[in-house]
Amino acid sequence: MLKLIHHPATRPATDADSVAAPPLVIAHGLFGSGRNWGVIARRLADIRDVWAVDMRNHGESPRAARHRYPDLAADLAEVIAHIGAPADLLGHSMGGKAAMQLALTEPDLIRRLIVADIAPVAYAHDQTRHIDAMRALDLANLTTRAEADHRLSALIEDPGLRAFFLQSLDLKAEGGPRWRLNLDVLEGEMPHIVGWPGTEGRFDHPTLFLTGAQSHYVRPEHRDTIRHHFPAARFARIPDAGHWLHAEKPREFEETVRVFLTAPDRA
Repeated sequence: MLKLIHHPATRPATDADSVAAPPLVIAHGLFGSGRNWGVIARRLADIRDVWAVDMRNHGESPRAARHRYPDLAADLAEVIAHIGAPADLLGHSMGGKAAMQLALTEPDLIRRLIVADIAPVAYAHDQTRHIDAMRALDLANLTTRAEADHRLSALIEDPGLRAFFLQSLDLKAEGGPRWRLNLDVLEGEMPHIVGWPGTEGRFDHPTLFLTGAQSHYVRPEHRDTIRHHFPAARFARIPDAGHWLHAEKPREFEETVRVFLTAPDRA
């Protein structure tokens, strides 16, 4: 099973809460980990248990030869069966596609779905250049994250991206620093990661497509496809945020998710 980071509820839900609070599962995006979501997960764990996962081939989760959305959805289904269904499910980018795949194939496992800055479509971009940069980072005699950032700056200009990638660098690994990412498989499966399997199905439960206002991942022309598969979809944007909206505007992201998860069911 996937590596789980459990954030227990700090207080039980009460009659004063607008709805019962099922567990929330958070699925990160490509090159991420459950640890990236620590602050948001802890804050959302006020009236519910929150479980942040390391997706396969990331973090401390098992390595596998395949990295395709039916596989990733099956991993999430196993997690939800373990913690108790139905659960609420939040997925960002790659994790959002895995979450949509699960919602369309096993909808009874999910009460409410949040899809962060991704659509159920194939994209033309390729993330292999980031794998090339991580592979090219000189790990010899590397002992500090500051030095790793300095070395990586010659390969990646954006300091925010460097900081994000370096969260997956284990400086204290036995035998020397290593990436907590299965870079070979992620590179080989990249067409499937940026793609979409064309899954049919329909998820009738409440769904929030939450995007960064400055991101171009969820475009107006995607809405018909989204509504076809997710007829109860609602849309919200976070101002002054891009694709990494949860990192750029964490409080706004958290509050929008909280409002959606605790809103009363529509008649």
